[in-house]
Amino acid sequence: MHLAYTMAPGRGDTDLILLRLATDLAARGLVCCGTVQVNSERPDDGPCDMDVRVLPDGPTLRISQHLGRSARGCRLDPTALETAVGLVSARLAAGADVLVVNKFGKHEAEGRGFRALIADALALGVPVIVGVNALNLPAFEAFAGGLADRLPPDAAALAGWLARAVGDSRLAA
Repeated sequence: MHLAYTMAPGRGDTDLILLRLATDLAARGLVCCGTVQVNSERPDDGPCDMDVRVLPDGPTLRISQHLGRSARGCRLDPTALETAVGLVSARLAAGADVLVVNKFGKHEAEGRGFRALIADALALGVPVIVGVNALNLPAFEAFAGGLADRLPPDAAALAGWLARAVGDSRLAA
C-alpha cells in the first residue's frame, strides 16, 4: 500500500503543488486520475471560487457555492463534490498509475467525499497522493492508521516518492 500526503503553509499552495505534480506526471506518460483544485478570484472581492479539474483531462467543476459576501461557514457544494467523486471513480476503474486527491477535507473526515475512493485505489494497488490541511490532519491520520508517508510540499519530492513506491522508470529525473 502506497499512501502519501502533503501540506503547504500558504492558502492555495497545496493546490498549486498538486497541479504541478499532475502536469509533470502526465508529461512523463503516467495516467493520473483524481482532482486538482484551481481557485479563481471573484470580481466582487468575495471569497474565491473553488473549482476542481478531474484528471487527466477534465471536466472542471465548480465545487463552491456563492453564498454572498457576508456569509460564513462552508461554501462547498456537496453535490458537485460527489459528481467529481463519481467521475474519478469511473476513471480509476479504467486504470491509473496514481490517484491524486486535492484535499482530504471535511467531507472525507466525516466519511464522505473521496474517502472510499482513496481506499478503493489502495486496494487496487494504485498509489495515492493527498493534500491535507491542518484542520483535517487528525481525521486523515486516523483514516490512514499510521500507514501514510508525510512528504514535503514540493512536486519533485512527491514524484520522487512515487518513483520509489512503484519503481517506474518514467519518473527518473
